[in-house]
Amino acid sequence: MGQPLVSELLRDHLQELANRDERADGRTQWQGRDLSVEIGVLERAEGSAKVVMGDTIVYAGIKFQLQTPYPDRPDEGGLMTSAELRPLAGRHHEPGPPSPLSIEMGRVVDRGIRESGCINTKDLCIIPGEKVWQVIIDCFAISDDGNMFDAFALAAIAALQNSTLPGERFDVGEDRPLPVNKTPIMCSFQKVGGRFVYDANREEEVGGDERIHITLGEGDHVHSLQKGLKGVFSASEFAEIMDAAKVRCAELRKIVDSL
Repeated sequence: MGQPLVSELLRDHLQELANRDERADGRTQWQGRDLSVEIGVLERAEGSAKVVMGDTIVYAGIKFQLQTPYPDRPDEGGLMTSAELRPLAGRHHEPGPPSPLSIEMGRVVDRGIRESGCINTKDLCIIPGEKVWQVIIDCFAISDDGNMFDAFALAAIAALQNSTLPGERFDVGEDRPLPVNKTPIMCSFQKVGGRFVYDANREEEVGGDERIHITLGEGDHVHSLQKGLKGVFSASEFAEIMDAAKVRCAELRKIVDSL
């Protein structure tokens, strides 16, 4: 009985803040939290990054393995993304097999990267029909204070851009940088108190409603759109969200490309 009551009280509080055009942590509607991105933080990974977004802290590590290509794509490698949420990140996460939320996060991050074409899968071919690289992106959270979708996506593309194909270790040639030709950036928005906000923290997620994840590339090209939870949004709301996403994605892309 306690949790629904707490949620309802929280929703009422967030609604009151929205009515005053405020947020609990003092940010404006489209303002993100303090952000830092570091690369090369995991010694045993072929590429890695750490993202701190407010009190949300995540890592992404890149590994490579050799595999036989699919018969219908004999000269193309593969990509696989996973997201791990454990109790270490927050007591609302449970041990055991991947939760529906972690599976969703992995798929949404994967879709933005895959659909952007930032990795040409033909560049991963070693011997057509016999041997190709598979890129494995492992994302895991240290602290969940909301909006891990964006944190994982940012860590993933930053880690990819500083990855090295370990040809020498697998005896398939020399080591070389992983070719990454684009910088897809995800921005997520959640309806809180009847309006959408950018970069929702954990409190806003618990007391919020539907969310939308937008991955944009250079020139504001839309690589992926993903809606989460129940609810609807109007055409005018979507236009406002998209305008905010264009501005923030461009800012984040500059940060990643400067690493």
